[in-house]
Amino acid sequence: MPKDIERRPMYKQMAESLAETITDGDLQPGDTLPSEVQLMKQYGASRATVRTAVAELRQMGLVEIQHGRGTFVLQRTAEPAVTISRTVRHTGRRFEADELHPTEAPTVTRAHLTGPEAALLDRDEEAALCVDRLLSDPTTGVRSARRTVIPMDVAEKVPALAETPDAEPAEIYATLTAAGHTLTFTETVTARAPLPDEHRTLDASDRTPVLITRRVTADAETGRPLICEELRVSADRAQLAFLVTPEKIPAKRRA
Repeated sequence: MPKDIERRPMYKQMAESLAETITDGDLQPGDTLPSEVQLMKQYGASRATVRTAVAELRQMGLVEIQHGRGTFVLQRTAEPAVTISRTVRHTGRRFEADELHPTEAPTVTRAHLTGPEAALLDRDEEAALCVDRLLSDPTTGVRSARRTVIPMDVAEKVPALAETPDAEPAEIYATLTAAGHTLTFTETVTARAPLPDEHRTLDASDRTPVLITRRVTADAETGRPLICEELRVSADRAQLAFLVTPEKIPAKRRA
């Protein structure tokens, strides 16, 4: 046996062995995992090692622990049906941003910023234009919901945004660039359980989290946030792809 395999922690070896049992079909969805005592005898491991191995299986999405009942094998989910690229490309003032296709007319409302959007835009309780649109992939039927938030102070300085707030993101980036802004983008991703209205809108199940990505477009010179885009999609239906560009490490100052 290779030395690098020998050095792997026992709980890792246990988890991999049990995972293979599940993926090979020896344990079917709904089956109960052997008890801690049985696993301790089978692998010659301590109770702590067994519990760590089971926790590893849970992290892998293969089992769920039901307190008082046992550990059950989960239904294996298929790979997400579609990959949504979050990469922004541009040549001069022309931008491209890949997303799903709109399926209905957007809804434009005026609201006051609160919650994560207010924090990301550094504007609390300030007025903003909110544009909501449902998107869909024509091949797979995967749906996502997009919200674009344009603070009123930005819309007033860039009248084209106030006139057509429901423009596509690439068009908004071009409008901001034409207004004299050099753009920089920051994106955050989180997940949570779906809300009641998202079951139908996103075709999301109770047990599948909703992925939420929020992209803040800011002025590169001042660092002032300009707009915020939120995209929501069911995690079992889509995955997000990002182009990661390394930043230069600042040079150390000489004493």
